[in-house]
Amino acid sequence: MTTSQTNHQLTSQQTYDPNHLLDVLIEKLSLKNDAALSRALEVAPPVISKIRHRRLPVGASLLIRMHEVSEMSVRDLRDLMGDRRTKYRLSDAQGKPKPANGEQPHNAG
Repeated sequence: MTTSQTNHQLTSQQTYDPNHLLDVLIEKLSLKNDAALSRALEVAPPVISKIRHRRLPVGASLLIRMHEVSEMSVRDLRDLMGDRRTKYRLSDAQGKPKPANGEQPHNAG
């Protein structure tokens, strides 16, 4: 599998630009550079670099941290990076409790 095939689905969207988001955060928080941003967000500097070079998508936990630090809404943060998705697809298995000790799920017939 090539690197381009392993990229997150969002990174292939034409409007996706995490650099804009990072630049706005640096300006809003009055920071000097990516290293200062990584300290403010409490992430390792390579995380910011990987996001800038589109090798790593902005994950949910980082987006929440950006929200906490900047006091900007998650929707605004997503808009800044060009994430225009309005729905997220979850698998049927996500969010459902696991059966205890071999019990059959309630919907099993």
